Amino acid sequence: MKIVIKVKANQKTQGLEFTSEKECIAKLKSLPIKGKANQELVGLLSKHYGVPKKDIEIISGHVSNIKIVEISHLD
Repeated sequence: MKIVIKVKANQKTQGLEFTSEKECIAKLKSLPIKGKANQELVGLLSKHYGVPKKDIEIISGHVSNIKIVEISHLD
């Protein structure tokens, strides 16, 4: 499954807000420095979907606030 995510880094609270089944807004506490925000995003998605972190891959947008993420092995 592919999801389009708009990332808001350096927020006070952490969470995911789904605008549709395939789009969401991710509020992250980390700053977007050296991939820390990307790591936090992968961890947050891992908890939400109940899959290991290795099953979540950022396809595009590694240095952008709009990312396309692929989650494999979803039942």
